[in-house]
Amino acid sequence: MTRRTRRQAALVVAAAAALFSTACAGQDSDSEPDAADTAEGDGNGGDTGGGDEPVTIEWWHNSNNDPGRSYYEQVAADFEEANPNVTIEINAQEHEDMLTRLDAAFQSGDVPDIYMERGGGELAAHVDAGLTRDLTDDAAETIDKLGGSVAGWQVDDRTYALPFSLGVVGFWYNTALFEEAGITEPPQTLDDWLAAVDALKDADIEPVSVGAGDAWPAAHYWYYTALRQCAQDVLQDAVTSLGFSDPCFVRAGETLQTIVEAEPFNAGFLTTPAQEGPTSASGLLATERVAMELAGHWEPGVMQGLTEDGEGLGENTGWFPFPEVPGQEGDPEAVLGGGDAWALSADAPDQAVDFIEYLLSDEVQQGFAENDMGLPVNPAASDSVTDPALSGLLEVRDNAPYVQLYFDTAFGESVGGAMNDAIVQAFAGNASPQDIVDATQQAADAEQ
Repeated sequence: MTRRTRRQAALVVAAAAALFSTACAGQDSDSEPDAADTAEGDGNGGDTGGGDEPVTIEWWHNSNNDPGRSYYEQVAADFEEANPNVTIEINAQEHEDMLTRLDAAFQSGDVPDIYMERGGGELAAHVDAGLTRDLTDDAAETIDKLGGSVAGWQVDDRTYALPFSLGVVGFWYNTALFEEAGITEPPQTLDDWLAAVDALKDADIEPVSVGAGDAWPAAHYWYYTALRQCAQDVLQDAVTSLGFSDPCFVRAGETLQTIVEAEPFNAGFLTTPAQEGPTSASGLLATERVAMELAGHWEPGVMQGLTEDGEGLGENTGWFPFPEVPGQEGDPEAVLGGGDAWALSADAPDQAVDFIEYLLSDEVQQGFAENDMGLPVNPAASDSVTDPALSGLLEVRDNAPYVQLYFDTAFGESVGGAMNDAIVQAFAGNASPQDIVDATQQAADAEQ
């Protein structure tokens, strides 16, 4: 597989978003298999060769707080009860720890049987290295059920993971704190957003939290300013060519510089973690110590796990998209996003296919939605999203002209890592808009 082919795998999230609502319209969930059915090979597109021999499946996920952690424990227990020969060994980890451990696992080749795959250039590299199992035939019926949403996890028209959540990034905010500061409606433009920051400061409310200590939450700001400043064809070309000469990339850094110079962020933001504990960026929002945070569809579930009552912000939870910026060439309705999928190591047992198909069943995806764990991909679970803010995100996702995959995922680990590091330096005041582009281009040139 050529480098260009691998890079093209990172473009398909836009197609997935465009196809998602069409795929939902024609799905029939009447024949959905349950935990016992999947173990017998029903709905897998072929014989999985399960047998009665004891099998242990190692499953890594990042739902390390309730309700997600307990829900997945129950899901695994239900599957084990229906399949007495199978043991699911769960390893629930904090998100950043899991990513670090997965990187080490891919380096060593000792990958867990089931793991979370983000797609794009990262998946293409794993496939190229022979580390990830091809699910195209074994999970054919589930793949067909999920429709266009699987596009983000395909390489050379083969499917290597089953997406379970596909969402978008925007600002989560405390509606009560906005009201206290006299902000009557969510900001629509960057000037509106900066005015809201000033209003919150005037009300002695810390405006925004960002987990720059983990890099990627800060990087999302540049991703979004690039999405606003750059036309879609420029971004698509950059993914395949790894060229960043278009002036819009420098303008993205200039817009980011405007945001940083407004000093909207929490004290100590450069070392603040993303999601772990009450002093993380998510924790500060959940405990009402800041008014807003730029985060993904996972945020309500994360916040619920970081408050004593398990409610997060509850009825005070609001959401609005990243604002428009002056002179932008990008589509104002385009959104940054991506998702997570269940993938299998190349040597995973056949029963692991059964289990991830069960994870994508109507029943399990409906529970996933009811517990506010993300935006489900199974069409049968759309109506089970109970959180009003998340329900609104479903509409945003399905109506967006395209969803730009997170750049670090799209470009792959080396280029994306260099980009993220340079963006964090810009947050610290140690890198210019041109420095971000130069660091990214230098890493890209080293890969070619």
